[in-house]
Amino acid sequence: MSNSTGGQPTLEEVAARAGVGRGTVSRVVNGSPQVSERTRVRVMRAVDELGYVPNMAARALVTRRTGAIALVISEPEERIFGEPFFAGVVRGITTVVGDASRQLVLALAQTREQVDRLDTYLTPQHVDGVLMLSAHDSDTLPSRIQGRGLPIVLCGRPGQFAGMSYVDVDNTGGARDAVTHLVSGGRGAVALIAGPQDMIAGRDRLDGYRDALRAAGREVEDSLVEVGDFSEASGAAAMRTLLDRRPDIDAVFAASDLMALGALRVLREAGLKVPTDVALVGFDDGPLAAVSDPPLTTVHQPMEQLGREMATMLLAQISSGGVAAPEHLVLDASLVERASS
Repeated sequence: MSNSTGGQPTLEEVAARAGVGRGTVSRVVNGSPQVSERTRVRVMRAVDELGYVPNMAARALVTRRTGAIALVISEPEERIFGEPFFAGVVRGITTVVGDASRQLVLALAQTREQVDRLDTYLTPQHVDGVLMLSAHDSDTLPSRIQGRGLPIVLCGRPGQFAGMSYVDVDNTGGARDAVTHLVSGGRGAVALIAGPQDMIAGRDRLDGYRDALRAAGREVEDSLVEVGDFSEASGAAAMRTLLDRRPDIDAVFAASDLMALGALRVLREAGLKVPTDVALVGFDDGPLAAVSDPPLTTVHQPMEQLGREMATMLLAQISSGGVAAPEHLVLDASLVERASS
């Protein structure tokens, strides 16, 4: 790398090396289509030869874009980095964001302090848009982000956040298929370990459970329902409570694979065999489902596709200048039958 001053190459030096005007170089480095391919190649060759690095702050002032997208997750770190669902969705998001040459900024919104810091940071001066996972009913960030004119896409139907774009999975239909499978197998007392009821996914999977029982002409019994938080520990605790309350349980639908695996451990400790004594179905179809003992029947949700669709939707909204109408996409969920049921 060489230039006249021996310091960081300037836009003017790139222009001189390429034999074009300063404005032409600016258009090329900012991705403007109003430049011929021949000129673009000549400018980029000069950029490479001089080692020119664009001033991102100046670029942001011109383009009104930061090049950054925030991914906000309202869960504790141990869940974000330990559960397959988050890993799958984040993989899908990073694929699309990387292909678009954007920077992904991970932001945790679990504690009050974290939310307050994010409330200050999530502005058009710092990011071009926001993706949000695991929104709870008590979350106030989505509405405030939307009020600032930032494009936002939620993972899951927005519930109380009306007028926002989202990508979701057919949680109700998937849960309905899981419980119908258990009922069709001749199981009498079908229990549910539900997800958190302050999240739309938790409520939708509870609705699917109820729908399937009613369609089979069965009563929905509160004594057969216990609520967890999608974690393995909560699944184990819920299973213990259910067995104490209803020893006649012969089937369990857990609203996540991790809760199902927690339930499996407790059933084994109680001397019950799966599926001989108790059939078991989960929800997610993450990597652990196929290698559990026995392999877990579960509802498959396309986690990576979920992330890809979220990121694609957000990028389209950013390109529209934030004037696009809210979009809604619901992906199919399908039952994967294995030995646990």
